[in-house]
Amino acid sequence: MPSRRRFLQSTLIAAGAAALPKTNAAPASPGAKVVSTWDFGVPANRAAWEVLGQGGSALDAVEAGARWAETGQCNHTVGRCGYPDRDGYVTLDASIMRGDGGCGAVAALEDIDHPISVARRVMEKTPHVLLVGEGAKQFAVAEGFQPRNLRTPEAEQAWREWLKTAEYKPEINVERRRMPGNSENHDTIGMLAIGRDGRMAGACTTSGMAFKLRGRVGDSPIVGAGLYVDDEVGGATASGVGEEMLRNAASFLVVELMRQGHSPADACRIAIERVVKKRPEASKQVQVCFLAMNRHGEVGAFALHRGFVYAVCDAEKQDALLASPSVYATTQT
Repeated sequence: MPSRRRFLQSTLIAAGAAALPKTNAAPASPGAKVVSTWDFGVPANRAAWEVLGQGGSALDAVEAGARWAETGQCNHTVGRCGYPDRDGYVTLDASIMRGDGGCGAVAALEDIDHPISVARRVMEKTPHVLLVGEGAKQFAVAEGFQPRNLRTPEAEQAWREWLKTAEYKPEINVERRRMPGNSENHDTIGMLAIGRDGRMAGACTTSGMAFKLRGRVGDSPIVGAGLYVDDEVGGATASGVGEEMLRNAASFLVVELMRQGHSPADACRIAIERVVKKRPEASKQVQVCFLAMNRHGEVGAFALHRGFVYAVCDAEKQDALLASPSVYATTQT
């Protein structure tokens, strides 16, 4: 089924980063950096970098980048164009975190655009970390967010087509054309940033697995699973099938491995190896990806299967898209 998601990929392949609009913002300091998951992280990084260039904080930057992903394109696993659960409801999850430990999140949020911004309000305006379901929606409306129907005609059509078989089988991302990283069913965007002042922040937002059980929540809104940031060490975020990240407190694990002295790349690899060791057969059937950046701006990633790509943006390069190493060299299709 054609989608704007695939259109964006083909545009990046055919025309490269030059096809994306350039920003007019002043460059951020040489120490500033933004990284994010998947190929649509390139324009999401642009949105974040513009905020840094205008003097915004790392927190402001990751919120802006995540907001771009939530509505800047119709991605079937992020934001308002996400595919519904098996009962036809579009539910959104998001988390945001500062390097000083401040964090907020929402899960199973319905009818509200920009869950990442609602998550930030949870962090800044409540004594809580996580709000879910109807309570999260009630809070968002009280904060001025306007309810709207998030199920697009394309998502409606895909859901009704799925109902013919009602088979739930998440697919490992596959290579299409020359660009790896197309993962129609689990393209959560995770983003990490270092600001001008050296402080860090991260964001993670998703509509979750397509056609999931109603009420299912993955790793993205769970601090320590889908996202974790510590100014003293660095940050990590995850993508793929969230149950594996939940089972391993994965992003926290990666940060703690960096605290022990491992590089971001090695920390991600060791965390992936733990997933394989615990569930060797299951690891062959699902994709799990980690992306990390330490407080010095060093970046690394690792995945179970080939196909995971991540975007890097700093003063030297604005549109870098890198392929992650993986445990399994071949990609299932």
